[in-house]
Amino acid sequence: MSPSDTSTSPNSMTPGKKLEGLVAAAITPMTPDGQINLSVIRQYVDYLVREQNVKNIFVNGTTGEGLSLSIQERKQLAEEWVRQGKDKLDHVIIHVGALSLPESQDLARHAAAIGASGIAVIAPFFFKPTNKDELVAFLQKVASEAPGVPFYYYHIPPLTGVKIRVEELLDGIREQIPTFQGVKFSDTDLLDLAQCINKNGSEQFAFLYGVDEQLLGALAVGVNGAVGSTYNYLGRKTKLMLQAFAKPDLALAQKYQFLIGEFLNFVIKLG
Repeated sequence: MSPSDTSTSPNSMTPGKKLEGLVAAAITPMTPDGQINLSVIRQYVDYLVREQNVKNIFVNGTTGEGLSLSIQERKQLAEEWVRQGKDKLDHVIIHVGALSLPESQDLARHAAAIGASGIAVIAPFFFKPTNKDELVAFLQKVASEAPGVPFYYYHIPPLTGVKIRVEELLDGIREQIPTFQGVKFSDTDLLDLAQCINKNGSEQFAFLYGVDEQLLGALAVGVNGAVGSTYNYLGRKTKLMLQAFAKPDLALAQKYQFLIGEFLNFVIKLG
């Protein structure tokens, strides 16, 4: 699907529906010779919806190794996820962050043209912004290239090294980025997260947690949902934890969080 193909419009997802609940951080399927394998994405969408009951995805992020892919590969993946997600997924969020501002802007324009339901951007991580104003200026220049598309900041200081507090970043952000809708918060600083939610609850921002093994702690301070790799295959189990927390049945919610933690410990030991 080329950007000029209007058969998939932004309305093919769920327009106006707030991003919340579980969002699977999509893995990029590859062939044995290192080419992206677009042919399995239809099956991947059906698996997420039917087997994991997950209807939101985050494309070309950390789990998808987006920053290791070429711009052309990232565009092809975005197009295929939007095409296959039409009428099946609620939200297809495309990560368009890059070290090059023009490339990030190009990816943002492309995501808008193909009908993505949102875009996300990490902070530049080689020549790093040293203060809030520098970071907001970069984000604004990307967001303005997709003026009709909800914009999310992807906060992941363990990988970017950019430790500007999100609480500070959010102060007055809608005045500079009118499309700003929320944050993917992939850090263990629950104080910063809690202050964000405490100060910005009335703004109806989406706060999506990105450290899967600590989701229960983030739920306790008020996040709307989560973006993570484990929701590709532990989506149903994690939804049981969300339901237990909402009841509230904290003991049951803890049980599910501990199980997820045990699984991740096992995976991490494998490298």
